[in-house]
Amino acid sequence: MKTLLRLVACSLLVLAATARAADPARPNILWVVTEDNSATFVGAYGDPLARTPHFDRLAKDGILYERAYSTSAVCAPTRASIITGMFAPSLGTQHMRSNVPMPSWLRYFPSYLRAAGYYTTNRAKTDYNAAVLPGTWDQNGPEAHYRNRAPGQPFFAVFNFNESHESSLHKRLPLVTDPARVRVPAYLPDTPEVRADLAQYYDRVAEADRKIGEILAQLEKDGLAEDTIIFYYSDHGGALTRGKRFLYENGTHPPLTVRFPKKFQSLAPGAAGSRSTELVNWVDLAPTVLSLAGVPAPEFFQGRAFAGPARAAAPEFTSSFRDRMDERYDLSRAVTDGRWRYIRNYRPELPTLQHINYLWLMATTKEADRLRVAGKLNATQLALFEPRPAEQLFDCVADPDNVRNLAGDPAHRATLERLRAANRAHLLRIRDTGFMPEPILRELSGVESPSKVGRDDQAYPLARILDVVDRLQLSASPAPADLKAAWTDPLPSIRFWGALAALRAPQSVAADLMPLLRDTSGSVRLAAAFVMARHGRADDAWPILAAALVPSQSAELRLEALNYITNLPNRPASLRPAIAANMKVGASGEDYAARAAAYLLTLE
Repeated sequence: MKTLLRLVACSLLVLAATARAADPARPNILWVVTEDNSATFVGAYGDPLARTPHFDRLAKDGILYERAYSTSAVCAPTRASIITGMFAPSLGTQHMRSNVPMPSWLRYFPSYLRAAGYYTTNRAKTDYNAAVLPGTWDQNGPEAHYRNRAPGQPFFAVFNFNESHESSLHKRLPLVTDPARVRVPAYLPDTPEVRADLAQYYDRVAEADRKIGEILAQLEKDGLAEDTIIFYYSDHGGALTRGKRFLYENGTHPPLTVRFPKKFQSLAPGAAGSRSTELVNWVDLAPTVLSLAGVPAPEFFQGRAFAGPARAAAPEFTSSFRDRMDERYDLSRAVTDGRWRYIRNYRPELPTLQHINYLWLMATTKEADRLRVAGKLNATQLALFEPRPAEQLFDCVADPDNVRNLAGDPAHRATLERLRAANRAHLLRIRDTGFMPEPILRELSGVESPSKVGRDDQAYPLARILDVVDRLQLSASPAPADLKAAWTDPLPSIRFWGALAALRAPQSVAADLMPLLRDTSGSVRLAAAFVMARHGRADDAWPILAAALVPSQSAELRLEALNYITNLPNRPASLRPAIAANMKVGASGEDYAARAAAYLLTLE
């Protein structure tokens, strides 16, 4: 009997899906996605040098979003956010190519479309910082195409184009754009090499737009343009130095336009040819697509639908995140209301531009570094290589390059406090897992999703951690009582933040850190060793750092140690074999410890 009931239920589901597939009122949905493309390099946003006729035509016929923001400024964590409809730090997928497990209750959003009768395809990039979950795509790969669906079946199709990817600047190509006409942002040196990279970037964005034009022409040829809602966007900003990977405007403000054909104009939040100033974040893409398809959104989504029947009001603020970028650890969060941009740097001791192997393949980065060594950068450009303040506040209208920090200006105190509070509220709302060092996060998670630890307020009392970090970082100097309380806290994450905060304390505190060199947490031991070395106790620090480099340690802890060593001077020759050993660990092209070790060996 149970078997019969299951067969009947399955038959009903098939019939329902078939009926929905044949429903002419259900729109097709097409995503055409470029990589590493900032809105400022697109014609419809006002750039006279841009050659993006296909984007511009869609914007003219659809809605241009002037205040659209990516969740991060790099691919895998951003794509993790897009495919799940959740900010990656909520799931523990914020560190580049960390490939952590997904929670058992989570499904990627295209699976909900499939269950509703849509044919789902992705050509071809996934890069979700996690495995592609079963049931997500009908077709996924270089041959994926909406043309392979059943007759009359509605589709959701993604086409990714990498012509404007950062890697397109690793080799000089013949230029179409005149380098003399480009605008060099204030944070980069104005040299022929930098101008050539900017000109080539315009050319690559133009080539991506041309490729997208081919897909749009196919859609027209297939007679589907008037049945299809088209999204044209980039995964995040970029691609030049201090764009991609960084939480400034250029890194997190990609282009977005959505075209609604006349028959589906009722689903649009505005008229054809209009420009929207409401805030949109890439976590909003998943709920918006489900809304347009008439599919209920799961409760775990953290974004909102900005079109269709489930459209919700725009928020006052939206947020972005930055964590480990390739082989370099960092932790920053950004909040914007569309004009003001607040960046909270939780690792202010680190320079803005840390050495990342992939980033140094670009001529602009090497040129800036060369001029730094030669002493030929001005103060604005030199700031790339220097530590940052804990808080930054930029007026993106008056200062689109984000180079004038207003955080300390009393005239903007109210704005600073408003955005600071918005940042804290967001971190608590999504249960941001970033305040556990990656080795601790992975150790506590084991084989399960890090989101499980992140949602456990006993193991991870986030509000208390944020309070401690703010007390230690936002005062003129950390109070001795606050430091000692943090060093003896039962929670390793708080001991970690307490150890790092001692960088801002007098050198005499180094002796008080000695007990932390024997801490049960490797991350705490390393942080204490780093601070002691910076405070003149390097002889006590080097053995702790060396012990973390042995192959039996986790890749995350070894990478953490290599990061600290990179930021310390006068490395002893005796450390070289331990560093070199990390060149032999792992065979993956994404072995970040090997990359960090290779760079360190060039400095010896």
